[in-house]
Amino acid sequence: MHEHIRHRCVKLGQLLLETGETVRAIAKMTGYSKSTVHKDLTERLEKVNEALSAEVKEVLAYHKSVRHLRGGEATRKKWQHKLQSDQQIQMDKEAF
Repeated sequence: MHEHIRHRCVKLGQLLLETGETVRAIAKMTGYSKSTVHKDLTERLEKVNEALSAEVKEVLAYHKSVRHLRGGEATRKKWQHKLQSDQQIQMDKEAF
């Protein structure tokens, strides 16, 4: 494995532990693809730094355990926003 990849794996692992963000958010922050970040954190990091990898796996397991809640919250917000938009449109129509 190239040295820059090893360094990237450790950097991404530390970032995950410091921020607690999701893989998707870390990918967006760093400019790497979600696939690269995920592979670095789940496969490559274990070969580079086992202790860091174990901590990262705990955070990723937590994210996996709450993903259904995050998805439900996103859906709730989506429909709440749509309802508010529809109500605003209706009020605008009634004003004319």
